[in-house]
Amino acid sequence: MRICVFCGSRAGTDPAYLAAAVAVGRILAERGVGIVYGGGRVGLMGAVADAALAAGGEVIGIIPHALVAREVAHAGLTELRVVDSMHERKALMAELSDAFLTLPGGFGTLEELFEVVTWRQLGIYDKPIGLLDVAGYFTSLIRFCDETVAADFVRPHDRAAMRTGTDPAELIDRVLAEVGAPR
Repeated sequence: MRICVFCGSRAGTDPAYLAAAVAVGRILAERGVGIVYGGGRVGLMGAVADAALAAGGEVIGIIPHALVAREVAHAGLTELRVVDSMHERKALMAELSDAFLTLPGGFGTLEELFEVVTWRQLGIYDKPIGLLDVAGYFTSLIRFCDETVAADFVRPHDRAAMRTGTDPAELIDRVLAEVGAPR
């Protein structure tokens, strides 16, 4: 069982972002759930990986050659796969994962989130998706997603496929329950 974690290569301004990343890494490792992520050792990405590794968890990083230096590839992972492109990165992350969890991040994080939401909407797969709203970071985005339903651009069941929550352990449990994993 593995969850793909999307999050920033920066830590952000609110210490709650970093605390949530550490909690997610630790909780997943404690539950015996492996992590697949972007392969960096900086920002929230590095915090998730380091916390999981410290708790004895499996962490697989997927990073394109072009980002090895920029995102400072994490050399201490269970496994680091270096690929040729962002497209290959995202496809491999999805292939290796049973579910997705998104933490705060920038444009890349949002792009990853919406790609997997779209893939699920199109029926490419039926993997659970969680969005962790840390310190209100995603509140406006969640509201916008609800507005896409009200405007009839997104069907209610497609919007509902993106689980949202503010507590890392509770959201992880909901995502794992959807996969059918023991908690």
